[in-house]
Amino acid sequence: MNLNKNSKRRKELVAIAARLFCDQGYESTTVRMLADAMGIKSGSLFHHFNDKQEILFAVIESGMQHAMQIATQALEGLEQPRDRLYALARAHLSTLLEDRDAHVVAIYEWRSLTQASRQELVKLRDAYESIWTQVIAECQGKGLMAGNQGLQRRLALGALNWTVQWYRPGAGLEPDDLAQELVAMVLREEACEK
Repeated sequence: MNLNKNSKRRKELVAIAARLFCDQGYESTTVRMLADAMGIKSGSLFHHFNDKQEILFAVIESGMQHAMQIATQALEGLEQPRDRLYALARAHLSTLLEDRDAHVVAIYEWRSLTQASRQELVKLRDAYESIWTQVIAECQGKGLMAGNQGLQRRLALGALNWTVQWYRPGAGLEPDDLAQELVAMVLREEACEK
């Protein structure tokens, strides 16, 4: 079967699957639940995907590609390492908040991927993390940071990723505030009071 992986309908189905996997968990979400939420018959689902595992892969892949695109755009034209670090943190928050379901699924359902799927997605993850490593290296090169770059990258991304658990839009802090706070923390600057 020749599946159209770039169709508008498939993208809609991936977004619906992301919401269900986020709400119910991958293991608890059945093909029937997916089809019902998508407004199609269970068998019709397989006109768009080979199996449920491919749907999980598509959800995580789309979120990762979106994160890469936003990060790359955010860094365009910026030269100062501190500005680049802020833009990268803000872009990461943007993808988490705009595409929350896909990122929650990526964080919590990574273990549900097959080994082959994980290997494919690790390439995307590594490419994204290399952007962070580069910006952290630039900050270190300017004397803004010191220490283990890999550990700093993991700590920064871990802190940002955890915001999906506690951040609520409109509750006083904006994503810009969160990004500024992360940069102040990482660079050991004085944080601004809000």
